[in-house]
Amino acid sequence: MFTVPMKAFILASLPLTWVASPQVKIGNTTFKGRDVTQLKQDFFGGIPFAQPPLGNLRLKPPVLQTTLNVSQFDASNFGLACPQPGFQADLMSEDCLTINIFRPSGLSPNAKLPVLFWTYGGGFQMGASSSFNGSAIVAQSVSRGTPLIYVNFNYRLGPLGFPQGQEADNKGALNLAIKDQLAALEWVQANIGHFGGDKRKVTVFGVSAGSIMTSILFLGNRIEKLARAAIFESGQAATSFIFSAARREGNWQNFVRGVASCSSVATSNNTFSCLQTANSSEIIHGLLTAIAEAPEQFGFEPAFDGPNGVYPDLASNLISKGQFSRLPFIAGTNLDEGTWFIPLNISSEDALRQFIIANYTPQVAGTQNLDWAVDQLFQLYPNDPALGSPFNTGNETFGLNPIYKQASAMFGDLTFTSQRRFWSDAASQAGVKTFGYLFTEPLGQPGFPPALGVFHGSEIPFVYGMNPNPGESATTLSSVMIDYWVSFATSLDPNDGHGSKRPEWPQYTPKNQVLMQLNGANLTAIPDDFRQKQIAFINSIPLTWHHRRFQV
Repeated sequence: MFTVPMKAFILASLPLTWVASPQVKIGNTTFKGRDVTQLKQDFFGGIPFAQPPLGNLRLKPPVLQTTLNVSQFDASNFGLACPQPGFQADLMSEDCLTINIFRPSGLSPNAKLPVLFWTYGGGFQMGASSSFNGSAIVAQSVSRGTPLIYVNFNYRLGPLGFPQGQEADNKGALNLAIKDQLAALEWVQANIGHFGGDKRKVTVFGVSAGSIMTSILFLGNRIEKLARAAIFESGQAATSFIFSAARREGNWQNFVRGVASCSSVATSNNTFSCLQTANSSEIIHGLLTAIAEAPEQFGFEPAFDGPNGVYPDLASNLISKGQFSRLPFIAGTNLDEGTWFIPLNISSEDALRQFIIANYTPQVAGTQNLDWAVDQLFQLYPNDPALGSPFNTGNETFGLNPIYKQASAMFGDLTFTSQRRFWSDAASQAGVKTFGYLFTEPLGQPGFPPALGVFHGSEIPFVYGMNPNPGESATTLSSVMIDYWVSFATSLDPNDGHGSKRPEWPQYTPKNQVLMQLNGANLTAIPDDFRQKQIAFINSIPLTWHHRRFQV
């Protein structure tokens, strides 16, 4: 779940011409970046924000590093990606906790520009900051007269970022990637002023796993001192399947078995000391093995980590205690969130039923009977192609079994759409300033089956100014979306009047539950009432689905 399509990573191909070396001094270190001449921007990349998570620091929370013990640092390139499947070996390393900055050129330290801070997605097991080139966002922020700084970073992935099993729980080693995110935000607080940014005006945004991680930070008020607003693209805290780490003990054992020098202790519940002395090539081999052998699509995810952790309890319990942030936010989903995660060859209703039951077992004590709940789902999401996803495609089945459209509709609402609606409604009830969207523009690129529709992650190229479709509609929409995002980051409102002419985006309130439909040919506000009965049922028994239950 929650993997951003790797083909969307063409974002890194935006041409950059590097010539001169802009410089920033932090402490005793001079950071030498690159001048993006054609865009009048400075780039600084590959800057460590934590000590390398190697040896004794492997499988431990990040050790924040706000200064370096060198006189000069080459910040002219992105850092290496964290270990993950499908990535070129010489472009990834365990020593990957680095941060990158795009800014308008020639800024003085007292410019105090707002900051957009990005967390990538990738199912908690893929992704790299180098794939997300923020220069188009910065360029448009300047042209519209509201300049800002763009920041992104790397976090640990798979078993290195999200260790599983009882031993990891006992050692307080869960959710390390979310702690990487916190450390990167703390680095921004300490240092963004040196680059001309304002640490009091940070807007966090992310997609998929990155949005989920950011939303988790909102549950315990951990974000309050690190940011002032957020944009959630397709992901809330309860989107992923959250359990205690012990549920995925087998995934952890697969990881240890894949590390040659530690395979003999895989089932010992005493693996950390061996893993911390293994070399990186062994560790990476174990990571790739564990991800490939996981019985789930995504075997390494956030887990409950106790009272002092980043995810101490079910969101329902945290919210009932008022333990959630009131920062303003935008939250949205794409039209067909579920299609990317359903196999195109699915053909059995029984297989779909067992998939749902397996993913929501074991149940939380006191919840509705899961078999009954699944029966209700099948009644609300019948095997009728006209009602399935991709939506608005009538009886077209794209040559697939109709179960595919049924499963995609069900899964997309269970994990994404219901949680965005839940979050928008609860926050607005609490008086939070919030805005919602539904992205419905087809990506229109070759290589993506039409059965995917407006799939998970397809909004990313529009946010990054990559205009994936030829024609006026896509070009207009990309420009408008950047304006909405930049406007919100700089003024806490998507309607600042600068930039492209665009419709007023209404605030989401208890009495005016509306979304902005992001579609170049039909950019308009729509009521947030589609599939009302289905989503209301999902949200009526949130603990059954390991979701939050808001009480405000």
